[in-house]
Amino acid sequence: MNRRPLVWFAVFWIAGSSMAAHLSIGGGALAISSAAALLLALVLVGQSTRRLAVVCLIGCMLAAGERLWADARNGSALDLPDASYEAEVTGTIVSAVEVDGDRAMFRVTADAVRVGGEAAPRKVRERLLVQVRLAERPHQELAAAWHRGGSVRLAGELARPAGVSNSGGFDYRRYLESSQHVHWLLKVKGIGAVQAAPGPGWTAAAVLGRVDAARDWLGARMDRLYPADQSGYMKGLVLGIREDLDPEQFQQFSRLGLTHILAISGLHVAVFVYALGAVLRLLRLTRERLLLTLIAAVPFYVLLSGSSPSVVRAGLMTMLALLAARMDKLKDGLHLLAAAAVAMLIWNPSFIQDVGFQLSFAVTAGLILFVPPVRRAMPNWRKGKSLLDLLAVTVVAQAVSFPLTVYYFNQFHLLSIPANLILVPFISFIVMPIGAVALVFGLLWPLGGQLLAAVSVYANDWTFLLVSWLGEVDAVRTIWATPPLWWIAAWYLALAVLCRQLPAAPAAVPKETDETIPLHEASAGMERDAAPIWELLEERKLSIWRRRSTGLSLAMLAGAALLFYAYFPDMLKRTADVDVIDVGQGDAIFIRTPQGKRILIDGGGTLSFRKPGEEWKQRSDPFEVGSKVVVPLLMKRGVHSLDLLVISHLDSDHIRGLQAVLDAIPVRAIAWNGSLKHAEDAEGIMRTALRKGIPLYRAEIGKEWKVDADTELTVLWPPAAGEGIPVIEDQNDDSVVLWMRIYQSTFLLSGDISSTAESAILSRMRDQNTTLSSTTSSKKLSRIDVLKIAHHGSKYSTSEEWLRYWKPLQAAISVGATNTYGHPHPDVLKRLEEHGVTALRTDQNGEIRYRVGLSGIYEQTIRKN
Repeated sequence: MNRRPLVWFAVFWIAGSSMAAHLSIGGGALAISSAAALLLALVLVGQSTRRLAVVCLIGCMLAAGERLWADARNGSALDLPDASYEAEVTGTIVSAVEVDGDRAMFRVTADAVRVGGEAAPRKVRERLLVQVRLAERPHQELAAAWHRGGSVRLAGELARPAGVSNSGGFDYRRYLESSQHVHWLLKVKGIGAVQAAPGPGWTAAAVLGRVDAARDWLGARMDRLYPADQSGYMKGLVLGIREDLDPEQFQQFSRLGLTHILAISGLHVAVFVYALGAVLRLLRLTRERLLLTLIAAVPFYVLLSGSSPSVVRAGLMTMLALLAARMDKLKDGLHLLAAAAVAMLIWNPSFIQDVGFQLSFAVTAGLILFVPPVRRAMPNWRKGKSLLDLLAVTVVAQAVSFPLTVYYFNQFHLLSIPANLILVPFISFIVMPIGAVALVFGLLWPLGGQLLAAVSVYANDWTFLLVSWLGEVDAVRTIWATPPLWWIAAWYLALAVLCRQLPAAPAAVPKETDETIPLHEASAGMERDAAPIWELLEERKLSIWRRRSTGLSLAMLAGAALLFYAYFPDMLKRTADVDVIDVGQGDAIFIRTPQGKRILIDGGGTLSFRKPGEEWKQRSDPFEVGSKVVVPLLMKRGVHSLDLLVISHLDSDHIRGLQAVLDAIPVRAIAWNGSLKHAEDAEGIMRTALRKGIPLYRAEIGKEWKVDADTELTVLWPPAAGEGIPVIEDQNDDSVVLWMRIYQSTFLLSGDISSTAESAILSRMRDQNTTLSSTTSSKKLSRIDVLKIAHHGSKYSTSEEWLRYWKPLQAAISVGATNTYGHPHPDVLKRLEEHGVTALRTDQNGEIRYRVGLSGIYEQTIRKN
């Protein structure tokens, strides 16, 4: 422990900050008190490492206290209830202005806010996220002229950001509050409600505004060098500008775990420092002046590349390494990493929750700690040494990033390792440097810049082709449920033990050839003369760990057990889930049966009312409920595949989100109402199903599916269509209506049928005396536990006759919070109340989750604030 005091101090600082981030004020105080008691115990015991332990525990308490203090101060100065208000705001633009389609978005620090009809504005300092709706295409250029540091006066609707509405879903409100200290949105309709003017010239915001202008200027030059389908990619690769990156292209890189290539990080900083150092050496600067110049230049590159946590980490480490080299004290990269982590968390404790921060530090620490033992265990080929070094770095990086990848992104492609092995060096050492040099040449010699850019264009075409080809190999793309935090800690412990127990290769490399600095350390100017932090002294080991083969076997067994648990977390679960997902104005119901079968009924859909000539309003990455809500939720819940996809009918608000589902998650069978509809989304869904070879089954009256021993589905509607597939434009009354039994609990899922179809269903049931299948019960299909209200609560559905027949105990209404149809209709709510039916609504309660067991049903909702 005394070997690396700064590293242990950083570990305790991060632990204290992490604990406080997940605790309330009272819980944090209790944790700090416990740490203080432990500190007192250590002082009294008097161990050899007492002094360092005391310092580390003090650091833990200070970090927790700082985080709690920061959270206590991170509140809104506007003492207003959660509601919408007309407001006038005066303040300063403090972020870059993003113009995307018909929307301009930026952050403002308000100095004065007039709410509603207040006589005088409130003199407060409040950070707001402003969204300006642009009515005409020329307004895009006007909005692009606004800059960070400018003064602005705005009028619009003041509202709180949307909170989480689905279990495990993205919490936009929490994200804005914790990462950007934003508690209110200001929605401005039209550019006429914005009055912008230049602000003071030398404020921090104004200086950053000039950096934004420089980035935009360089980005425009990059647009001239590259075709439209590559300029966004190259701007992200060279300049860290990711706003223009094609979302589909990003998704392809994401599937293979290659998004880190598009994030400015340590390698980019290393290339920048190397190139600038080469230029400075040509000017014959002394070593001391060269190092000082590089230290001063790194912050400018960090600012110019966007100042993401990964590049800030790399910049800090590089500056510390250069400073240590200047002082002739460069020894240990892990100490540099620890110093950078503590410095960043002192500056902004909320960095601890940033995915980029976590991945950047975890992977860098993993490379420093684990690459040397992994490399020693590999063959000592002299000719293939560079290849083996690269393989060791790639394998370790994948192993270290794996738990965070599945925690945040819930997928891992088994071709990620070969993809990284091939593409990372190719892009990092060839494409990215050529792009940077082409940009510089393009400023000085346009023809030379175009010639260099043409080389990288050809390389990019091959890169995109390979990424697309590998990403389409769905057989080796795995989906993982979000693991618990203890699992992540256990994974890293098993990985550390495994690396510690790896045997060295039989033929040792001579010492003089073993001094080559590995790839991951060369970029930061580090040496390998310090022992790993987790390496135990031989005399302190238990006897079992002195036998290397035993320890290696146990570590591998633990890793395999952790993988099995993470991939099948609910293997022993025997309760069922019926989740009415909040997809806005649409339907999506996910069902997990007691035996682990997965069923999805509809997938929601974001409707578009765009007219011809309004294509300019299209945003680069528009909200689409399938890709933004349904697919992430299914993946977080560990849905490796869907055993059955039920398409109740072909209206857009039920199916448009299913395109993303079919693209991302394997589907084994589809049941639908047996019709077609002349609509782009409906035809697209059917084409995709046929292309993927998914069996299609008509859901007609009387059909039954025995899903597992405890679950069955019975189709009550629509009637058989006969031969052929009819084309039906008005689909509501042809919705699939399902009666579902799980254990002894029953659900009725009624699509978008009207009271006319309801009467027809009841008439058939009375005339034919419809019963359940002989394998279950002879009771009539009557009296249900939960009724999914038809057509989002339309006044033309859920009739008195319907409720009187089924006698539901509870009703679930899937409806959008801002729908313009008046759903659910007051008459429907009144009828439910008169029949004593408890109604839950996704617009008010968020996702409605039912847990079904042998003893019955209990429900849970995600309440919106």
